[in-house]
Amino acid sequence: MRPIVGIGVLLIKDGKVLLGKRNKEPGKNTWSLPGGKLEFGETFEACAKREVKEETGLDIDDLEFISLSNDRFENQHCVTLGFKAGKFFGEPANREEEIKDWKWFDLNNLPNNLFLPSRKIIENYLSNRIYEVGK
Repeated sequence: MRPIVGIGVLLIKDGKVLLGKRNKEPGKNTWSLPGGKLEFGETFEACAKREVKEETGLDIDDLEFISLSNDRFENQHCVTLGFKAGKFFGEPANREEEIKDWKWFDLNNLPNNLFLPSRKIIENYLSNRIYEVGK
């Protein structure tokens, strides 16, 4: 089995980050950034825009690459790229059954049960680093 390439997108508004409660594995009942899996022939940026639109209904722009992680779950191996959207338009809405609810969380008061790739993207962003070797 080969690794999957995933994309997570950081959306920040008034010091708060948008997170969705996951309804499926991996990471069921954890909080996750909007994002998903890269499709064949797709650019990273196109994937980020598509996944955010599919999951939240939001249109995003001005993407900045901010994080890279190498994550292993029980039955999956994911390489995850994190982006920060400089602009987004609209209000988040539940558009897919993978997410139960979207909420804004203060960056200094995040839920404990963050989805591993999302946690790494947020930690990298807050620490001003792209990748942490060995994690």
